[in-house]
Amino acid sequence: MSDGNGVPRSPWPIPASWKWLCIGEICRVVGGGTPDTKVPQNFSDTGFPWITPADLSGYRLKFVGRGERSLSERGRATSSVQELPAGAVLFSSRAPIGYVAIAENPLTTNQGFKSFVPPVGITPDYLYYFLKYARPLALELASGTTFPEVSAKRVAQLPLCIPPTNEQRRIVAKIDELFSDLDAGVAALQRAKAKLARYRAAVLKSAVEGRLTAGWRAAHPNTEPASDLLARILTERRRRWEEDQLARYAAANRQPPKGWREKYREPEGPDTENLPALPESWCWATMDQVMSYLRNGLPPKPSPEPPGFRILRINAVRPMSVDLDEVRFLDWPKQDVEPYLVNSGDLLFTRYNGSVDLLGVAGMVRECHEPTLHPDKLIRVQFVFPQMAAFMEIAANVGASRTHMVSRARTTAGQTGISGTDIRQMPVPLPPLDEQAAIVEAAEQVVSVIERSVAIVEPNLRRASRLRQSILRRAFEGRLVPQDPTDEPAEELLARIKSERKEQAATNGKVRKSRKART
Repeated sequence: MSDGNGVPRSPWPIPASWKWLCIGEICRVVGGGTPDTKVPQNFSDTGFPWITPADLSGYRLKFVGRGERSLSERGRATSSVQELPAGAVLFSSRAPIGYVAIAENPLTTNQGFKSFVPPVGITPDYLYYFLKYARPLALELASGTTFPEVSAKRVAQLPLCIPPTNEQRRIVAKIDELFSDLDAGVAALQRAKAKLARYRAAVLKSAVEGRLTAGWRAAHPNTEPASDLLARILTERRRRWEEDQLARYAAANRQPPKGWREKYREPEGPDTENLPALPESWCWATMDQVMSYLRNGLPPKPSPEPPGFRILRINAVRPMSVDLDEVRFLDWPKQDVEPYLVNSGDLLFTRYNGSVDLLGVAGMVRECHEPTLHPDKLIRVQFVFPQMAAFMEIAANVGASRTHMVSRARTTAGQTGISGTDIRQMPVPLPPLDEQAAIVEAAEQVVSVIERSVAIVEPNLRRASRLRQSILRRAFEGRLVPQDPTDEPAEELLARIKSERKEQAATNGKVRKSRKART
């Protein structure tokens, strides 16, 4: 990345003792190679180390010595791989651009890398941190649409700022020190976040097993048992069905036929053989027994911008939450969309998701004040007794109910999903109605405290990520460690490196001519 005359541009100001240049002027750029992956003999368990970008996905260490696969002697002979010495700096140049690591030992890479062999005077650790910080500069050099890639010719033009060698070492030592402190802080925050998640899960599990409200039951011994509640629900469910059928016959100006009541489908109860025991006043039911309505959403593809009705995105629903701001827009006539409008108290299930952890999870709609639709990838459920929705939101996301849903996940046409039938057959614990309200209140009190704590942890984790970039920015602007006037200026260092490269090139040229003459 130069000004057109071979002089690299200066992306940011640096100290007077530093120097900008193109990385290819002082580092040997080495591409990778890939043998035929369809030939098993090209790879072996104990062969020569071979690194791919996939090996560095999520990789946090500075040095890498081996990937998931190794090259056999045949694999090395049938590909264009070049051996990299220990200390070479690996840089992924496509799919994706910007993974960085230092070779811990001699190794090779696939064609997804353009690696750099630094000369004496340029420390690999300094180059490693610079490349991590300079990823945006590399992206400017990339070409291609489906898989952007930086070619060897263009990556050699990447601007590199060079401090004196001793200052490079001081910079690396300071970055290592600060990053080590940051890593310790981040690890502590992540442990705290994990503990909060486990505590939340334990609270919700105790809620659906009856342990959270054991004291409440002892203080309310005369509460209507859940078996009586379920009988009332089923009676009301049937009454509504009959009322709906009579309304349909009346609208068609017909008399109900003989035996029409026998057409009612009684919802099936759960198989309790493998379900855990519940408190004496509770019972097991299926979601089908307690619900009054289940419907998939609208299939048309929405628009990211108005006009139209707000329609929820699939990621609006997470376990025990619905984000009503996660919407797109569907421009359909009002009469066509009215059956798909969600209401406060509706329970929404994710019908499809790439992650099983987020498939079939449920969130209750709260305080929905604007007309909002639900898409085909969400399933909407309402209950015979609407006041049960808050407890059912908890039950559907934990314990045996959640285990049932995970067991029903299946992949069709590349998508993992569940169906309305899976939701209907979901076993749910059913406490007495008053105890459900007590459970929801107790769980919400604890969960709200946990969520406030998580809300403190999350910004600090994001702040740590920004702080890393701030440390690197200060390092490569020359503001992280003081300059030492006794250090050899970078200009003299680079002049010596270029002279040595020129001499080496001349020597290599003489060797090639000698070999050619002998042949």
